[in-house]
Amino acid sequence: MTTAGLGYPLDADLLPGLAAMPVIDIADPMAARAVVAEMVARAPATDQTGLTVRDVHAPGADGAPDVALRLYLPEGTGGPVPAVYHIHGGGYVLGSVDLAHPRCVELARDLRGAVVAVEYRLAPEHPFPAGLEDCYAGLTWLAEHATELGIDPGRIAVHGESAGGGLAAATALLARDRGGPPLRFQLLAVPELDDRLSTHSMTIFTDTPRWNRPKAIVSWESYLGPGLRGTRDVSPYAAPARADDLSGLPPAYLSTMHFDPLRDEGIAYAARLIEAGVMVELHHYPGTFHGASAITEAQVSQRLRIEEAAVLSRALYG
Repeated sequence: MTTAGLGYPLDADLLPGLAAMPVIDIADPMAARAVVAEMVARAPATDQTGLTVRDVHAPGADGAPDVALRLYLPEGTGGPVPAVYHIHGGGYVLGSVDLAHPRCVELARDLRGAVVAVEYRLAPEHPFPAGLEDCYAGLTWLAEHATELGIDPGRIAVHGESAGGGLAAATALLARDRGGPPLRFQLLAVPELDDRLSTHSMTIFTDTPRWNRPKAIVSWESYLGPGLRGTRDVSPYAAPARADDLSGLPPAYLSTMHFDPLRDEGIAYAARLIEAGVMVELHHYPGTFHGASAITEAQVSQRLRIEEAAVLSRALYG
């Protein structure tokens, strides 16, 4: 259990859930993954009524291994439905479609549409660009097979949280630059976007709960490989905050948490998207920390989930 971060003026509704969260040290990825796997194993089964859930594999890029995808398809629809392409978080070193499963079921139900979750390769065993190429390969497969799945290929949104938000932003950049599948929308929840770690929030939040500067350093060193973080050799597809041109990207919604080192890079990315002519909505949640949305019983987390569903519904059905 953890009491880290209780010195910050957090939303009181979040405190019981925070105290019950396990400590996860991403400096030891194997041990951290074991903790996450145990969490998944102990979680109650998710009611999938009304959905067909199945696993498929998409061809990897340029001889890479196949990419596992989990499909959540609504039953009894009267025609093609929109789809959310979900990319899980985990600091580029953790996470899985199993961990994201309850959220994907929730999204599919809320949106009356399809959700496709991607099982991308994790760092440090598979540094950039492996995970991103997996995400792009899965998106390409989704677009190519949309009609047979009952999905409208013109109504696909990419959705990710934390490192998944960074990968979602990078996937949108790749789709634009490679002439790939057209995306209707990008939802970037507390995205991890900038390896330079130079923003005010990244500098001062060294002991915030769930995510802090030391963890961010480990995350980027793992994803990019030793010695590359902060250098000129980092690709904007690895760290989208480095992209010079953000024009021509799909409309976006970004969320940030107050006591989160990623806060300021998310706000800055939203501002740059706006400057580039992209339609953007930004929501900053006071009294929150990175990963607060996992405390589903807290009112602020419920507001966040309701808002995400409303934003995606408006983008995909509007």
